[in-house]
Parts: sequence; structure tokens; C-alpha cells
Amino acid sequence: MIPSVNPSGDRTIGLLAYLYGPGKHEEHTDPHLVASFDGMAPDPGRDPDVTLKDLQQLLDQPVQALPKHARPAKHVWHTSVRTAPGDRTLSDAEWAEVARRIVAATGIDPGEGQPGCRWAAVRHADDHIHIVATLVREDGSRPDDFRSGKRAQAEARLIEKEFGLLRVVPGDGTAAQRPTSAERHKGAQQGRERTAREELRETVRRAVAGAAGEEEFFDRLAAAGLLVRTRVAPSGDLLGYKVALPDDRNAQGEPVFYPGARLAPDLSLPRIRERWSADAQAGGGLGSPPPAGPTAPSAARRRTARAAWEALLVVDQGEDAVVAAYVASTGEVLDALAKTSAAHTRHELREAAWAYERASRSHVRAVRGHDRALRQAARDLVHGGPALGRGEDGATTAMAIDMLFFLIVAAAHWHARKGHAQQAEAAQRAAEHLRAAYRTAAQQPLAALHQRGRRLARPLLRRQSAVVREAIPELAEQVLAEPGWPALAATLADAEAAGHDPAALLAEVSGRRELGTADSLSDVLVWRLRRAADLPADTTSASSAAAVRDSSTGAASEAERARPRRR
Repeated sequence: MIPSVNPSGDRTIGLLAYLYGPGKHEEHTDPHLVASFDGMAPDPGRDPDVTLKDLQQLLDQPVQALPKHARPAKHVWHTSVRTAPGDRTLSDAEWAEVARRIVAATGIDPGEGQPGCRWAAVRHADDHIHIVATLVREDGSRPDDFRSGKRAQAEARLIEKEFGLLRVVPGDGTAAQRPTSAERHKGAQQGRERTAREELRETVRRAVAGAAGEEEFFDRLAAAGLLVRTRVAPSGDLLGYKVALPDDRNAQGEPVFYPGARLAPDLSLPRIRERWSADAQAGGGLGSPPPAGPTAPSAARRRTARAAWEALLVVDQGEDAVVAAYVASTGEVLDALAKTSAAHTRHELREAAWAYERASRSHVRAVRGHDRALRQAARDLVHGGPALGRGEDGATTAMAIDMLFFLIVAAAHWHARKGHAQQAEAAQRAAEHLRAAYRTAAQQPLAALHQRGRRLARPLLRRQSAVVREAIPELAEQVLAEPGWPALAATLADAEAAGHDPAALLAEVSGRRELGTADSLSDVLVWRLRRAADLPADTTSASSAAAVRDSSTGAASEAERARPRRR
């Protein structure tokens, strides 16, 4: 349940006209009172003999009773109270109780014999009410409504629990502005999956992901089909920007523009510039993207996996300001990965990026520059181009998702330790979407590795079992019992054939980060080993198959040589 307090209105009649009117886009249905300060206020919505003026005069009476010089210029207090999507529809009686509790908690009408203000609660939709009050009490004094917004939020948490509603996580003021009910209604009428404001926020985030400077950023916005207007100082310096969707128009047929800061706090031009200036200070700006070609998407995903792996250590052990930078840049990587991945993983990756957006900001001010490797990974993903859903592209997508999953879980833990409840919850939701995307992306390459592992010669399989027991003795029996063990055995054989010490390599990749959040330890170790040993992620291509045959043959020959000969 989300209260949104606005304590600074000056025209009671104007607000009532909106609440009882059709709405900006005909979204208001059956406007009527559900509660009032005395339970007997006239209702212009249900009583044809009552006018808006009647209700306004009743509410404003204590204000008008004061001498003109003593009347507050801003005397209208207003809040909407909305249930969360998915909550049940409350009855009018339940909304009346909500209204009475909110005005009592905020000091508007504390009850229990204390003087209060006059107020009325209007319902014109299933999921919310509006409470309008006048900020002069019956005795002519002003109410104690200091920090009424925070008080309303605290009471809403209690109401959620008692009414069995979704428990909203308390915010900290760093969230992006929510779409208004009018924006949601307009988006539904236009058949949009998300409102115009939300579509613009997602598009701008993708445009800034890994961008090296203003020119590239604005080129990406234009390429995405957005209308862009900039604000320029008399000196010629660029001060800001705003964007619009070409088909989102107001009543006059003009495009509806949103400044970057109204899309999200970190999308204002000054905040975006912080990334570019920090990149330049850290190492001369972001590097040139890899040359385009058939291997570019898979190469970018390998670099992303490596950057995420290295970022894990920082998020686990780094200073808060540095961690905040890594946490923010992880969002850029997710945006870039969602933008460039194949259709079968794109939806879950897009949802992961959308959920994680809330986790990318907090009151811990990020010291940018340290996160350059992650921003470079986002840049490489964008310039690497769209990936196929099969072959090395598909397999390295699974590898990158696997690494990002653990990075985002680490970010969730960091937020939880800092008391950032909304951000921690958002990161966990993003991790669940990544888990779903991983299952889709990893299915084919892991199945191929599984089949190879099942065909390994028994002596070689026993040797790889011994490697596991030597490298990770505390996890060995669990790993060897998992369905994914054959794929890990095949990967250990490939690493050995490539000249690595499989036991040392396995100990290294398993010891640098916890594995408790993994669905399958063997799957996680497969991708960590293949990344660390620079092995092909996909073993079904012709080149990979040749390398696999060579390694399997060599290992089998070694096993044959080691076998005692019969006399």
C-alpha cells in the first residue's frame, strides 16, 4: 500500500473537480465518498442534490472562519493511497478504515478527543482513494502534520499486515518516479506493455550502457527512435536533455517530453557525465570495442564473464563507495546483455535488467572509475552486436549469465547489510530472472557436455573423480552425485588436455566465491573452469569437436599406456 502525500495545494474546489471528474483520460469510474471527518459530509458523486461547491464549503469552513490575514496561502493537504498490483480489491468500508487511520497517523485528524482538520476520502477506482483535507483545525490552529509522508508510510506498513496485502518494502527516496494513474491508463489504451515514462527510462538506460561520451549517447537515443531535445546555455554549453516517444502525444497533438532526471535520478545529464569523466580519469576513457565479426558477440560475453568474476571480489570486500560504483555498473551490463541477446533469453534478461534498475541506486554515493571494467564489458556487448541463441554465442551467454547471477546475489547481500531493503529485494528479483534465463541458455551446451562426459573412458572418469576429491574435498560427494557431474568431468578432461593442472584450477575457481546459492555446483564449476582455462564454451561446433576428439583420444591413450599388459 503506497501513500503519496502532497501538502501544498491552494484550491480545494479545483482538487475536488479533478477527483469527481472523468480524469485526464476518462480513467475515473463512479467517484464517491467512502469516509469523511464527521461521517456525514455531502457526496456529490452519489447525491444528485449535492454540488462540489457544497463539499468544498464544508471542508473550507474553518479556513474561512479565520481573518483573511491569518489564512494559510497553501491550505489544502492531499494524499492518494494505492494498493499494490496483485492485491485484492478492498471494499468501501475497508477503504474508509484506511482513510481514518491515515489521517490519524499523519496528524490531520488524530481523534481521541483531539482537535482535527476537516477531510474527505474519495474513491474513483478499484485500487486507490484520495484524501483531501484543509490545514486548519476546528479550533483555528494548524495541525501537527510534520513529516506526514513518513507517518503515512509507517501506518501503511501496519495496514498491509492487518489486511493481508502485499508488504511494500520501505523506500529511501532514490527510486525512479512512479507512473501516474493517468499515465498507466493512457499506456493501457495505447496497448503498451509499459507506460511511456517506463519505456523511455529503459531506452535511455540502454543508450547510456557502456557509452563513451555525449556524442555516442545522443546518437544511440536517436537510433532508438526517440525524439530528443537539448537545453543549451547562452555560452553554448549543453545543460540537459529531454526525450519523448514519437507516438506519445498530449491533447494538443504534441510529443510528451520527459527530462532525464524525471525518468530516474541517475539519468540526468550531470549524473551521466560522472561516468564519462571518471572513465577518463581511470584510464583515458573506455577502450575501442572489438572488431565486428562472427566471433564478436561470444568474445564480448567472455569478457563480461571475466569482468563479473573480478567484480565479485570487490563487492564482497571493497569499500562502500567503490562497491556502489560496481553495483551501479552491473545494471549497465544487464541492460547491454538484454539488448543484444537472442530471442529465447531476451525476455527474462530484460525483466532482470528492469528489476535490477532499482538496485543500482542508493544513498551511498558511488566513486566511479573503479568500475571501468564493467562499463567496458557493457560497451563490448553493445558493439559486439546481437548474439545467436546457439553455438558459441549461446554457450557464452550462459557463461556470462552464470557469473552475473553470483555478482547480483552479492549486490543483494551488500544492500541488505547496508539496510537498503528495496534495493536488496530488487536485486533478488533480478537474480531469479537471471536464473530462469540461465536455464534456457545453458540447456543445449550443457547437454552436449553431459553426453561427452558419459562417453569418457572409465579410467579417465575415475581420475577426474580423484581430482574433485583432491581439489574440493568438502564438496566432492555432493558434486559427484549431481546429474551435472558428467559435464564437469568432460570439462576437467578438456582443461587437462589444454595443459592445465585440473586440480589446481578447480581449487582456484571454487575457492574464490561461495557456491551456496547455486542450483547445481557442477554447472557453476563448468562455466568457471571453461572461462578460466579459455576453453570453448560450446563443444558442438566443428572446431570444438576436433579439439574434444584430440583431448579424449590423448587421455584414452594415456590410460591405455598406464594399464598393465597381459603376458
